[in-house]
Amino acid sequence: MTRPGGPDALGELDLAAEPIGPGQVRIRVTSATVNPVDAMIRARPRQDEADEADAVRVPGMEVAGVITEIGPAVDRAFTIGDAVMAIVVPSGEHGGYRADLVVPARSVARIPAGLSHAQAATVPMNGLTAQLALDTLALPAGATVAVTGAAGSVGGYFVQLAKLAGLVVVADAARQDETFVRDCGADEVVPRGDDFAAEVRRRHPGGVDGLLDAAALEAAALPAVKDGGTVVTVRGYQGDGTDRVRVVPIFVRVYVEAAAELDRLAALAGDGRLTVRVAGRLPAARAVDAHRSLERRGVRGRFVLRFD
Repeated sequence: MTRPGGPDALGELDLAAEPIGPGQVRIRVTSATVNPVDAMIRARPRQDEADEADAVRVPGMEVAGVITEIGPAVDRAFTIGDAVMAIVVPSGEHGGYRADLVVPARSVARIPAGLSHAQAATVPMNGLTAQLALDTLALPAGATVAVTGAAGSVGGYFVQLAKLAGLVVVADAARQDETFVRDCGADEVVPRGDDFAAEVRRRHPGGVDGLLDAAALEAAALPAVKDGGTVVTVRGYQGDGTDRVRVVPIFVRVYVEAAAELDRLAALAGDGRLTVRVAGRLPAARAVDAHRSLERRGVRGRFVLRFD
């Protein structure tokens, strides 16, 4: 897009191929996942409209495709033609919604057998966000962790990763999502909504050890956590001004070159230990429709744009 706005701000543009440098690979993108953060990028006003009125911004933070070029000094064992998934940090014309994309090789993992490109494209950003949240909490096995937004992509991955780490998981869910959240491994499910913290405290009077607030309940979620516990947030929320609990905002760009973590996520998805969910595939030319889907309630999984 060249102007911020609603879904209709998106349009098809012809852009020059990105240059490739040391430590980078070029990907022919076949699938790009549509995430809520893409809508934030699309709608965000620029700081200086006068200087950047005609500048292009390309959203998209996770893709799948095929490696077509490998730059010098790449320390990953890729070959041309490898089917891969990648996390992307958008900046100007650089973003996931483009057919030609250059990214650091350490932002890329091979697609395991059994996963389609569309499925694989939903793993890198959402999965790394969940892993970063788990690593930030740094809870020992046997500790109790709660998660809001457990039926979402980040929340669902977090539940499964937390169970693999040996944690006791308390997750929220609407009635129609309870089976999915339990299938992900949640030990306890509480109703989604404003009473989340009270429901957690009813089951755990002293509070849980840590919490991922993937649903952005923010201050309403804090009472679920015990004194001295940790809350991880995903939209920059820094707490209520008190120090009863530690509130840590996380930003997935910290893990954009976390190659080992991305490889592990790919393997887990390939083995079925991470549940990938694609709500639908749309041609890239219908990105507007995909973004409109972000405004609909009840959509589970992610829509994926098709470039092949």
